Amino acid sequence: MKNIQSRVLLIAVLATLVLGALLAWSNFFSKPQQAIPEIRLGDGINGPKGMAWIPGGEFLMGSDHKKAQANEKPTHKVKVSGFWMDTTHVTNDQFTQFVKETNYKTTAEQVPDWETIRVQLPPGTPKPPASVFVPGAMVFVGTKAKVNLNDYSQWWAYVPGANWRHPSGPKSNIDGKGNHPVVQVSYVDALAYAKWAGKRLPTEAEWEFAARGGLNQATYVWGDQLEQEGKLLANIWDVKKQAFPVVSPVISPKAGGAVGTSSVGTYPQNGYGLYDMTGNAWQWVADWYRADYFAMQAKEYGKSVVNNPLGPSNSYDPDDYGVPTNAPKRVIRGGSFLCNEDYCQSYRPSARRGADPFSPMSHLGFRLAKD
Repeated sequence: MKNIQSRVLLIAVLATLVLGALLAWSNFFSKPQQAIPEIRLGDGINGPKGMAWIPGGEFLMGSDHKKAQANEKPTHKVKVSGFWMDTTHVTNDQFTQFVKETNYKTTAEQVPDWETIRVQLPPGTPKPPASVFVPGAMVFVGTKAKVNLNDYSQWWAYVPGANWRHPSGPKSNIDGKGNHPVVQVSYVDALAYAKWAGKRLPTEAEWEFAARGGLNQATYVWGDQLEQEGKLLANIWDVKKQAFPVVSPVISPKAGGAVGTSSVGTYPQNGYGLYDMTGNAWQWVADWYRADYFAMQAKEYGKSVVNNPLGPSNSYDPDDYGVPTNAPKRVIRGGSFLCNEDYCQSYRPSARRGADPFSPMSHLGFRLAKD
Protein backbone atom coordinates (compact mmCIF):
# COMPACT_ATOMS: atom_id res chain seq x y z
CA MET A 1 0.00 0.00 0.00
CA LYS A 2 2.81 2.37 0.93
CA ASN A 3 4.56 1.58 -2.37
CA ILE A 4 1.39 2.44 -4.31
CA GLN A 5 0.99 5.72 -2.42
CA SER A 6 4.63 6.59 -3.05
CA ARG A 7 4.27 5.90 -6.77
CA VAL A 8 1.09 7.99 -6.99
CA LEU A 9 2.84 10.85 -5.21
CA LEU A 10 5.87 10.58 -7.50
CA ILE A 11 3.68 10.60 -10.60
CA ALA A 12 1.82 13.69 -9.34
CA VAL A 13 5.07 15.53 -8.70
CA LEU A 14 6.44 14.61 -12.13
CA ALA A 15 3.21 15.69 -13.81
CA THR A 16 3.35 19.05 -12.06
CA LEU A 17 6.96 19.60 -13.13
CA VAL A 18 6.23 18.65 -16.74
CA LEU A 19 3.17 20.91 -16.87
CA GLY A 20 5.16 23.79 -15.44
CA ALA A 21 7.91 23.28 -17.99
CA LEU A 22 5.41 23.19 -20.85
CA LEU A 23 3.78 26.42 -19.65
CA ALA A 24 7.13 28.16 -19.34
CA TRP A 25 8.11 26.95 -22.82
CA SER A 26 4.79 28.16 -24.22
CA ASN A 27 5.14 31.56 -22.54
CA PHE A 28 8.68 31.94 -23.89
CA PHE A 29 7.49 31.63 -27.47
CA SER A 30 4.20 33.49 -27.04
CA LYS A 31 5.92 36.67 -25.75
CA PRO A 32 7.64 38.92 -28.29
CA GLN A 33 11.36 38.39 -27.76
CA GLN A 34 13.57 41.48 -27.82
CA ALA A 35 16.53 41.21 -30.15
CA ILE A 36 19.95 41.78 -28.62
CA PRO A 37 21.45 44.89 -30.26
CA GLU A 38 24.66 44.58 -32.22
CA ILE A 39 27.33 47.15 -31.40
CA ARG A 40 28.69 48.66 -34.59
CA LEU A 41 31.39 51.31 -34.18
CA GLY A 42 32.73 53.54 -36.92
CA ASP A 43 36.46 53.36 -37.60
CA GLY A 44 36.84 56.25 -40.01
CA ILE A 45 36.42 54.00 -43.01
CA ASN A 46 33.26 52.05 -42.26
CA GLY A 47 31.42 54.81 -40.48
CA PRO A 48 32.66 57.95 -38.72
CA LYS A 49 35.27 57.37 -36.04
CA GLY A 50 34.10 57.81 -32.48
CA MET A 51 30.47 57.16 -33.39
CA ALA A 52 28.16 54.15 -33.04
CA TRP A 53 25.52 53.07 -35.51
CA ILE A 54 21.98 53.34 -34.13
CA PRO A 55 19.89 51.06 -36.35
CA GLY A 56 16.60 52.84 -35.86
CA GLY A 57 13.24 51.20 -35.42
CA GLU A 58 9.98 51.50 -33.55
CA PHE A 59 9.81 51.98 -29.78
CA LEU A 60 7.62 53.26 -26.99
CA MET A 61 8.78 56.79 -26.21
CA GLY A 62 8.21 58.31 -22.78
CA SER A 63 7.20 56.43 -19.66
CA ASP A 64 4.17 55.59 -17.53
CA HIS A 65 6.39 54.33 -14.72
CA LYS A 66 5.68 55.48 -11.16
CA LYS A 67 8.92 57.49 -11.25
CA ALA A 68 7.92 59.30 -14.44
CA GLN A 69 7.03 62.99 -14.34
CA ALA A 70 4.00 64.43 -16.12
CA ASN A 71 6.14 65.65 -19.04
CA GLU A 72 7.23 62.06 -19.78
CA LYS A 73 3.66 60.81 -20.21
CA PRO A 74 2.00 59.08 -21.92
CA THR A 75 4.04 56.49 -23.75
CA HIS A 76 3.47 56.68 -27.49
CA LYS A 77 4.76 54.78 -30.51
CA VAL A 78 7.63 56.41 -32.36
CA LYS A 79 9.81 55.24 -35.24
CA VAL A 80 13.22 56.67 -36.05
CA SER A 81 15.49 56.05 -39.00
CA GLY A 82 19.02 54.78 -38.52
CA PHE A 83 21.80 57.28 -37.71
CA TRP A 84 25.24 57.59 -36.16
CA MET A 85 25.78 58.96 -32.67
CA ASP A 86 28.87 59.98 -30.72
CA THR A 87 29.79 57.20 -28.32
CA THR A 88 30.55 59.82 -25.63
CA HIS A 89 29.87 63.42 -24.76
CA VAL A 90 31.98 65.91 -26.69
CA THR A 91 35.06 66.21 -24.49
CA ASN A 92 37.22 69.12 -23.34
CA ASP A 93 40.01 67.95 -25.66
CA GLN A 94 37.67 67.87 -28.65
CA PHE A 95 36.22 71.28 -27.87
CA THR A 96 39.74 72.67 -27.39
CA GLN A 97 40.60 71.57 -30.94
CA PHE A 98 37.47 73.27 -32.26
CA VAL A 99 38.31 76.56 -30.54
CA LYS A 100 41.94 76.33 -31.65
CA GLU A 101 40.90 76.02 -35.31
CA THR A 102 38.07 78.55 -35.29
CA ASN A 103 38.89 81.06 -32.49
CA TYR A 104 35.29 80.59 -31.39
CA LYS A 105 34.11 82.46 -28.29
CA THR A 106 31.41 80.70 -26.32
CA THR A 107 28.32 82.35 -24.91
CA ALA A 108 29.83 82.37 -21.41
CA GLU A 109 32.88 84.27 -22.68
CA GLN A 110 30.80 87.10 -24.10
CA VAL A 111 28.95 89.98 -22.46
CA PRO A 112 25.38 88.76 -21.84
CA ASP A 113 22.77 90.05 -24.29
CA TRP A 114 19.79 91.72 -22.64
CA GLU A 115 17.34 90.63 -25.36
CA THR A 116 18.07 86.94 -24.78
CA ILE A 117 17.84 87.42 -21.01
CA ARG A 118 14.69 89.53 -21.07
CA VAL A 119 12.50 86.79 -22.59
CA GLN A 120 13.32 84.53 -19.62
CA LEU A 121 12.07 87.12 -17.10
CA PRO A 122 8.57 88.28 -16.09
CA PRO A 123 7.18 90.91 -18.50
CA GLY A 124 8.11 94.44 -17.52
CA THR A 125 11.31 93.50 -15.68
CA PRO A 126 13.54 96.61 -15.86
CA LYS A 127 16.94 96.34 -17.53
CA PRO A 128 19.73 96.14 -14.93
CA PRO A 129 22.69 98.56 -15.01
CA ALA A 130 25.52 97.85 -17.44
CA SER A 131 27.81 96.81 -14.57
CA VAL A 132 25.73 93.64 -14.15
CA PHE A 133 26.43 92.42 -17.68
CA VAL A 134 29.71 90.57 -17.30
CA PRO A 135 30.78 87.30 -18.96
CA GLY A 136 30.12 84.24 -16.84
CA ALA A 137 27.83 81.27 -16.37
CA MET A 138 25.70 79.32 -13.92
CA VAL A 139 27.68 77.21 -11.47
CA PHE A 140 26.64 74.56 -8.98
CA VAL A 141 27.91 75.90 -5.64
CA GLY A 142 26.13 73.53 -3.26
CA THR A 143 25.27 74.22 0.36
CA LYS A 144 27.02 73.60 3.66
CA ALA A 145 23.99 71.93 5.25
CA LYS A 146 20.71 70.30 4.30
CA VAL A 147 18.14 72.68 2.81
CA ASN A 148 14.59 72.59 1.50
CA LEU A 149 14.88 71.26 -2.05
CA ASN A 150 12.09 73.42 -3.46
CA ASP A 151 14.41 76.35 -4.25
CA TYR A 152 17.33 75.50 -6.54
CA SER A 153 18.70 79.05 -6.29
CA GLN A 154 20.19 77.94 -2.97
CA TRP A 155 22.80 75.80 -4.75
CA TRP A 156 23.18 77.62 -8.07
CA ALA A 157 24.88 80.98 -8.70
CA TYR A 158 25.88 83.11 -11.65
CA VAL A 159 29.67 83.25 -11.44
CA PRO A 160 31.60 85.89 -13.42
CA GLY A 161 34.49 84.31 -15.28
CA ALA A 162 32.96 80.82 -15.40
CA ASN A 163 33.18 79.23 -18.85
CA TRP A 164 34.17 75.95 -20.49
CA ARG A 165 37.83 76.43 -19.57
CA HIS A 166 36.89 77.41 -16.01
CA PRO A 167 33.70 75.43 -15.29
CA SER A 168 33.32 76.49 -11.64
CA GLY A 169 34.72 80.00 -11.94
CA PRO A 170 37.97 81.81 -12.82
CA LYS A 171 40.03 79.86 -10.24
CA SER A 172 38.97 76.48 -11.63
CA ASN A 173 40.36 74.80 -14.74
CA ILE A 174 40.18 71.66 -16.84
CA ASP A 175 43.79 70.57 -16.39
CA GLY A 176 43.91 66.79 -16.44
CA LYS A 177 40.27 66.65 -17.55
CA GLY A 178 40.70 66.48 -21.30
CA ASN A 179 38.57 63.33 -21.38
CA HIS A 180 35.73 64.84 -19.32
CA PRO A 181 32.58 66.18 -20.99
CA VAL A 182 32.90 69.81 -21.99
CA VAL A 183 30.39 71.82 -19.95
CA GLN A 184 29.41 75.49 -19.72
CA VAL A 185 28.37 75.37 -23.38
CA SER A 186 25.08 76.86 -24.54
CA TYR A 187 22.77 75.43 -27.18
CA VAL A 188 24.20 77.88 -29.72
CA ASP A 189 27.74 76.77 -28.79
CA ALA A 190 26.73 73.16 -29.45
CA LEU A 191 25.34 74.15 -32.86
CA ALA A 192 28.57 75.95 -33.74
CA TYR A 193 30.64 72.90 -32.82
CA ALA A 194 28.27 70.63 -34.76
CA LYS A 195 28.67 72.72 -37.92
CA TRP A 196 32.46 72.58 -37.61
CA ALA A 197 32.38 68.81 -37.02
CA GLY A 198 30.00 68.12 -39.91
CA LYS A 199 27.40 66.68 -37.56
CA ARG A 200 24.17 67.76 -35.86
CA LEU A 201 22.37 67.58 -32.56
CA PRO A 202 20.13 64.51 -32.27
CA THR A 203 16.38 64.93 -32.11
CA GLU A 204 14.73 64.13 -28.82
CA ALA A 205 13.26 60.93 -30.29
CA GLU A 206 16.63 59.83 -31.65
CA TRP A 207 18.28 60.54 -28.32
CA GLU A 208 15.79 58.45 -26.32
CA PHE A 209 15.86 55.57 -28.78
CA ALA A 210 19.66 55.52 -28.62
CA ALA A 211 19.74 55.88 -24.84
CA ARG A 212 17.52 52.86 -24.32
CA GLY A 213 20.07 50.66 -26.09
CA GLY A 214 17.45 48.14 -27.13
CA LEU A 215 15.88 47.78 -23.66
CA ASN A 216 12.21 48.47 -24.24
CA GLN A 217 10.74 50.60 -21.43
CA ALA A 218 13.48 49.74 -18.95
CA THR A 219 13.59 52.16 -16.02
CA TYR A 220 17.29 52.90 -16.56
CA VAL A 221 19.58 52.57 -19.57
CA TRP A 222 21.05 49.40 -18.03
CA GLY A 223 17.86 47.75 -16.74
CA ASP A 224 15.27 48.11 -13.99
CA GLN A 225 17.47 48.23 -10.89
CA LEU A 226 19.30 51.43 -9.94
CA GLU A 227 22.28 49.54 -8.55
CA GLN A 228 24.01 46.31 -9.55
CA GLU A 229 25.87 44.49 -6.80
CA GLY A 230 25.59 47.59 -4.67
CA LYS A 231 27.21 49.85 -7.27
CA LEU A 232 25.81 52.78 -9.25
CA LEU A 233 26.21 52.47 -13.02
CA ALA A 234 26.35 56.18 -13.80
CA ASN A 235 27.96 59.32 -12.42
CA ILE A 236 25.10 60.56 -10.27
CA TRP A 237 24.90 61.93 -6.74
CA ASP A 238 25.01 59.12 -4.18
CA VAL A 239 22.70 60.23 -1.36
CA LYS A 240 23.87 57.26 0.73
CA LYS A 241 27.25 58.98 1.04
CA GLN A 242 26.23 62.63 1.13
CA ALA A 243 22.93 64.49 1.33
CA PHE A 244 22.12 66.67 -1.67
CA PRO A 245 23.19 69.46 -2.22
CA VAL A 246 25.75 69.48 0.60
CA VAL A 247 29.32 69.77 -0.75
CA SER A 248 31.31 69.75 2.47
CA PRO A 249 33.23 67.51 2.84
CA VAL A 250 34.39 66.80 -0.70
CA ILE A 251 32.52 63.78 -2.05
CA SER A 252 33.91 62.97 -5.49
CA PRO A 253 37.73 62.69 -5.65
CA LYS A 254 37.62 61.30 -9.20
CA ALA A 255 36.11 64.59 -10.39
CA GLY A 256 39.27 66.51 -9.56
CA GLY A 257 38.66 67.08 -5.89
CA ALA A 258 35.06 68.23 -6.01
CA VAL A 259 31.66 67.02 -7.10
CA GLY A 260 31.51 67.11 -10.87
CA THR A 261 31.99 65.23 -14.11
CA SER A 262 33.99 62.03 -14.53
CA SER A 263 35.98 60.84 -17.53
CA VAL A 264 33.79 59.64 -20.38
CA GLY A 265 33.69 55.87 -20.58
CA THR A 266 34.08 55.39 -16.82
CA TYR A 267 30.86 53.38 -16.68
CA PRO A 268 29.67 50.50 -18.90
CA GLN A 269 28.34 51.18 -22.40
CA ASN A 270 24.74 50.50 -23.35
CA GLY A 271 23.45 48.07 -25.96
CA TYR A 272 24.48 50.30 -28.87
CA GLY A 273 27.96 51.04 -27.53
CA LEU A 274 27.15 54.47 -26.06
CA TYR A 275 28.64 55.71 -22.79
CA ASP A 276 27.10 58.04 -20.19
CA MET A 277 23.73 58.39 -21.88
CA THR A 278 22.51 59.22 -18.40
CA GLY A 279 24.45 60.84 -15.60
CA ASN A 280 27.71 62.81 -15.83
CA ALA A 281 26.36 65.84 -17.76
CA TRP A 282 23.02 66.81 -19.26
CA GLN A 283 22.93 66.79 -23.06
CA TRP A 284 21.44 69.34 -25.44
CA VAL A 285 19.16 67.93 -28.14
CA ALA A 286 17.66 69.68 -31.15
CA ASP A 287 13.99 70.05 -30.18
CA TRP A 288 12.12 72.93 -28.64
CA TYR A 289 10.79 71.96 -25.22
CA ARG A 290 7.10 71.68 -24.41
CA ALA A 291 6.07 70.06 -21.14
CA ASP A 292 2.90 68.77 -22.82
CA TYR A 293 4.48 67.58 -26.06
CA PHE A 294 4.09 63.87 -25.40
CA ALA A 295 0.43 64.37 -24.54
CA MET A 296 0.01 66.32 -27.78
CA GLN A 297 1.63 63.50 -29.76
CA ALA A 298 -0.57 60.86 -28.15
CA LYS A 299 -3.71 62.91 -28.80
CA GLU A 300 -2.86 63.56 -32.44
CA TYR A 301 -1.63 60.10 -33.41
CA GLY A 302 -3.42 57.80 -30.97
CA LYS A 303 -2.10 54.27 -31.42
CA SER A 304 -0.47 55.14 -34.76
CA VAL A 305 3.30 55.38 -35.08
CA VAL A 306 4.92 58.82 -35.22
CA ASN A 307 7.73 58.80 -37.78
CA ASN A 308 10.91 60.76 -37.04
CA PRO A 309 9.30 63.52 -34.97
CA LEU A 310 11.19 66.83 -34.97
CA GLY A 311 9.56 68.26 -31.89
CA PRO A 312 7.12 71.15 -31.41
CA SER A 313 7.36 74.53 -33.13
CA ASN A 314 7.52 76.51 -29.89
CA SER A 315 8.20 76.25 -26.17
CA TYR A 316 5.88 75.78 -23.23
CA ASP A 317 6.91 75.21 -19.63
CA PRO A 318 4.43 75.99 -16.85
CA ASP A 319 6.63 74.45 -14.17
CA ASP A 320 9.57 76.90 -14.07
CA TYR A 321 8.58 79.41 -11.39
CA GLY A 322 9.17 83.05 -12.31
CA VAL A 323 9.84 82.29 -15.98
CA PRO A 324 7.20 83.04 -18.67
CA THR A 325 5.54 79.82 -19.81
CA ASN A 326 6.43 80.52 -23.45
CA ALA A 327 10.07 81.49 -22.81
CA PRO A 328 12.37 79.86 -25.41
CA LYS A 329 13.72 76.52 -24.19
CA ARG A 330 15.44 73.59 -25.80
CA VAL A 331 15.24 70.01 -24.57
CA ILE A 332 18.04 68.62 -22.41
CA ARG A 333 18.31 64.91 -21.69
CA GLY A 334 20.17 62.41 -19.55
CA GLY A 335 20.58 64.10 -16.18
CA SER A 336 23.95 64.82 -14.59
CA PHE A 337 26.26 64.24 -11.65
CA LEU A 338 23.77 66.22 -9.54
CA CYS A 339 20.75 63.98 -10.10
CA ASN A 340 19.85 61.68 -7.22
CA GLU A 341 17.08 59.67 -5.60
CA ASP A 342 15.96 62.64 -3.48
CA TYR A 343 16.00 65.25 -6.22
CA CYS A 344 15.67 65.13 -10.02
CA GLN A 345 15.98 61.39 -10.82
CA SER A 346 16.64 62.37 -14.44
CA TYR A 347 19.13 59.55 -15.00
CA ARG A 348 16.27 57.68 -16.64
CA PRO A 349 16.06 57.49 -20.46
CA SER A 350 12.58 59.02 -20.56
CA ALA A 351 13.35 61.99 -18.28
CA ARG A 352 13.32 65.38 -19.99
CA ARG A 353 13.63 69.06 -19.16
CA GLY A 354 13.84 72.39 -20.92
CA ALA A 355 16.69 74.88 -20.67
CA ASP A 356 17.38 78.41 -21.86
CA PRO A 357 19.39 77.96 -25.09
CA PHE A 358 21.63 80.90 -24.16
CA SER A 359 22.39 79.76 -20.60
CA PRO A 360 25.52 77.61 -20.11
CA MET A 361 25.69 75.58 -16.91
CA SER A 362 28.37 73.58 -15.10
CA HIS A 363 26.48 70.29 -15.53
CA LEU A 364 25.40 70.67 -19.16
CA GLY A 365 27.18 69.40 -22.27
CA PHE A 366 26.25 67.59 -25.49
CA ARG A 367 26.95 64.81 -27.98
CA LEU A 368 26.21 64.77 -31.70
CA ALA A 369 24.53 62.67 -34.37
CA LYS A 370 25.16 62.19 -38.08
CA ASP A 371 22.97 60.89 -40.89
